[in-house]
Amino acid sequence: MSNTTSRRLFLGHAAAGFSTLLVPRLAHAQPAPRPAQPEHALTEPVGIEVNARPIPNFEPRDRSRVRFGSLQYRSGLVLTSPHRGFGGLSGIRFLDDKGERFLALSDQGSWFTGSIRYSGSKMSGLDDVEAAPMLNAEGRPITEKRLWFDTESLARDGSLVYVGLERVNQIMRFDFAKGGIRARGEVVPTPPAVRKLPYNKGLEALVFVPRDMKGQPLSGTLIAMSEGGFDADGNLIGFLIGGPSPGQFSIKRTDEQFISDAVLLPSGELLILERKFSWFTGIKIRIRSIALKTIAPGAVVDGPVLFEADLGYEVDNMEGIDAHVTAEGETVLTMVSDDNFSPLQRTLLLQFTLVE
Repeated sequence: MSNTTSRRLFLGHAAAGFSTLLVPRLAHAQPAPRPAQPEHALTEPVGIEVNARPIPNFEPRDRSRVRFGSLQYRSGLVLTSPHRGFGGLSGIRFLDDKGERFLALSDQGSWFTGSIRYSGSKMSGLDDVEAAPMLNAEGRPITEKRLWFDTESLARDGSLVYVGLERVNQIMRFDFAKGGIRARGEVVPTPPAVRKLPYNKGLEALVFVPRDMKGQPLSGTLIAMSEGGFDADGNLIGFLIGGPSPGQFSIKRTDEQFISDAVLLPSGELLILERKFSWFTGIKIRIRSIALKTIAPGAVVDGPVLFEADLGYEVDNMEGIDAHVTAEGETVLTMVSDDNFSPLQRTLLLQFTLVE
């Protein structure tokens, strides 16, 4: 029996057993006071070693299969590091057009930056990885303030980088032209409804619509989407912040999925990465495509599912997605997983070609 199969069987049996034993207790448990600084938060910038093990097949049961819905598997890596602060990756954005230089964040208030190394079209490792704490306006780690650490969403507007903090329902903006990952952040004004999002179900996806994106009425808008904030009809809440037509909209919720990230393609497609978790069935993920032109204040938007996967495939808690276009014109999607700093989970970096 392979290590992958053993792990899946263990997770399945453990989930079923633990749910039977623990759910009644957890339902009545009171949340313990959280420390001012999370366990894996960083206090200063540091270069770290990240090891990479290739994932040759996305579906271990059928090694000849490369097509999955509208995506074609390119390559994948299992990432590990001896540095205790590495993990919990909740968002990723490329800093170049080649899909090499990246910026990622963990849900412990930390930055990670480095380069993806390729062998041909396949990822083979990471180089020059550096980690650093996110800093507030005073130049101190944001995690020094209670609950200011659940950094779940990431967007870029040139040198400006936006980060969504889930538990406190705030957005911070960093100008990377002023020190890169050592830049100081400032809180961005948001609609009052953002502050009312459920605890630990707040802003999970941020996308900035470029100002030079032709034919798009939302140019210059920051789109913010909640993980589990619902409107009166049970759909997920999104916000249009800044830009020509700020307001609130909804994303049609189906199959009990929650939003975990999103990326805007040059074509005007907004791809939403979604997931759901059950103690009995494990993790399921999918990607939906929504036309950007359909998003407007008061709108309820929906779109086709392009991709679905579960623990029968090489997935984990996939929380981040970005895209780049190759010199050959291929649109490549990159996804990263949040291992929750758990030995039972993995940090995965996966790449697919969008073929439809």
